[in-house]
Amino acid sequence: MGPSGRWVRAAHTALSAALTLGLLLHRTDLREQEERGELLQPLIFVLLVLCSVLLYFKVSLMDPGFVKPEEEAKAGEAEGQGLVIPQATGDVKLRRCGYCLVKQPMRARHCQLCQHCVRRYDHHCPWIENCVGERNHPLFIAYLTVQLVVLLWGGHVAWSGLYFQQSWEWLKYNIFLLLSFLLIVIFTTVVLLLLVSHLYLISCNTTTWEFMSHHRISYLRHSELENPFDQGIILNLWRFFCSRHLTAWEQIYFHRNSEPV
Repeated sequence: MGPSGRWVRAAHTALSAALTLGLLLHRTDLREQEERGELLQPLIFVLLVLCSVLLYFKVSLMDPGFVKPEEEAKAGEAEGQGLVIPQATGDVKLRRCGYCLVKQPMRARHCQLCQHCVRRYDHHCPWIENCVGERNHPLFIAYLTVQLVVLLWGGHVAWSGLYFQQSWEWLKYNIFLLLSFLLIVIFTTVVLLLLVSHLYLISCNTTTWEFMSHHRISYLRHSELENPFDQGIILNLWRFFCSRHLTAWEQIYFHRNSEPV
């Protein structure tokens, strides 16, 4: 974990804790429920915040799908342990990465910030200070979903404590809630746009990198199909959320391109 990663994760944790504590201490719906002894909703809210923070750390710290140079030598051993490491078919020649010199599976890309090639590379996310790839992309979507629920609920709670008056005294006692509400609105907009765009790309079985750089990626530029990995919305979603193994994308690529058009 680099120093920048530690700072980003510390900032995320501190911001989540500060906003949650502020919403519970100020005169909001949650505070009034606490005072009446109705602890169910405040408890659920705190648990959701905790869940979002734990998901954040899991996605941030886990292996996103790094391509390791020793994978080919250990393929047999890994299969014996129940881990499937897909290998290319005999007709496919994997190219070597110009940076780390590993054989890149199809849809992998080298991230110069992580200094690794990542399977089914989507993007490098500065907020989690990690790549989003084949292994952690589903959890990244789960994190965004939980975070969106927390933000929407937090925005409602912050708004419930705001009673607008034109006086400096009012602003003095409500500045935290006002700033919290504005901050939550900004974060909600960003997370919502991220979640919607990712769900759309997942339903098409494409990645952010492939969507943005389609014309520069050789296996997409030379394909007979616009998207050779698209197998229909249902199968795309099933493969993304329910598959427990890494995918040999070369097999799908050549199978789809060999189908009659």
